Amino acid sequence: MSDFRELVQLRRSHRKFTDEEISAEDVQLILRAALMSPTSKSQRGWEFVVVEDKMDIEKLSDAKDMGGQFIKGAPLAIVVLGDPLKNDCWIEDGSIAAISMQYQAEDLGLGSCWVQMRGRGLSDGTSADTVIRGILNIPENLNCLCILAVGHKADERKPQNEDRLKWENVHVDKY
Repeated sequence: MSDFRELVQLRRSHRKFTDEEISAEDVQLILRAALMSPTSKSQRGWEFVVVEDKMDIEKLSDAKDMGGQFIKGAPLAIVVLGDPLKNDCWIEDGSIAAISMQYQAEDLGLGSCWVQMRGRGLSDGTSADTVIRGILNIPENLNCLCILAVGHKADERKPQNEDRLKWENVHVDKY
């Protein structure tokens, strides 16, 4: 990648991945980006579960009724967690960490996709948190914000189109 401007334009959500595993070095760089991300009051209260076990990844894809099935095709899933009782900004801090990981993945030539889990679940009323806790032995005090599916891209996506940017949504000084 030549610069951040290009990186931002090239990063797109990918939901199809090859079977190729991600190197330990690349996983470490992705996690490093999360651990260096800014947080409210420097609390660094997020937690991450790196999942490489194919059976667990497949189970995670069923944590909510819609929108998560493609997780099972990823060689890596990163679960982003926070404790709402310890950090009132856990959602914001986790979101910053997640996008930092996505930009790092893109810089490494990998694809990723954010899978929303907070506030989601199954039609029987079971929350995605409950399902994910059961699969990964996550303590009750932690909530799942999202799961990042990460892998080698199996599809090509065009860069963001500059002409489609919604500059009309930007207001200077006053609305």
